[in-house]
Amino acid sequence: MKTELITLNSESATNRLVLLHGWGADAEDLIPVGRLLTEDFDINFEVVSLSAPQYHPDGVGRQWYPLYPHRWEEVPKAVLELEKRLRNLCSSQIPLNKTLLVGFSQGGAMALELAKSLEFEGVFALSSYPHPDWEPSKEMPPIFLCHGIMDQVVPKAASQKSFDILLKNGMQSELYFFEGGHEINNDLIDHCRGIIKKRFLN
Repeated sequence: MKTELITLNSESATNRLVLLHGWGADAEDLIPVGRLLTEDFDINFEVVSLSAPQYHPDGVGRQWYPLYPHRWEEVPKAVLELEKRLRNLCSSQIPLNKTLLVGFSQGGAMALELAKSLEFEGVFALSSYPHPDWEPSKEMPPIFLCHGIMDQVVPKAASQKSFDILLKNGMQSELYFFEGGHEINNDLIDHCRGIIKKRFLN
């Protein structure tokens, strides 16, 4: 069985970066991204990558809930289970308000849901989409939406929709389109590192 969680740099960390992978991946998938996002900063980050609880139907990787066909009715339970895992993870040493959440694709959709109920320092939703009838709550952390303009898996219009909903409700949000597809490339890494350095390390 694949590991449920991978943790790096726990001993000396004062801040945390939590990674939520996309459909068909697992905890190992985003660990290189976590390293690149947090290396060479003055503040030490614990990097935590979680595996989704359900096996992917193809037998390789995991899923937060079934897609193709979409099982939207399973989303509330999946969000609640993940919320419990994150509450247990975020100890008094590194509380939620010192935790950045980064989700890619299906993981990004989950991140948008978690931002409604957990007080993260900030949330990055990469190549993501809003679930049907998704609406932000009154108190949410800053949301950073990023999407490749050539994404043929999740169209960039999905992040635009999330951004429009957030703006309509007066939430703090930024939308960044980059040259690329359904991926996390160097441009996106540099952009997100810039946000972390400017917004969360001062």
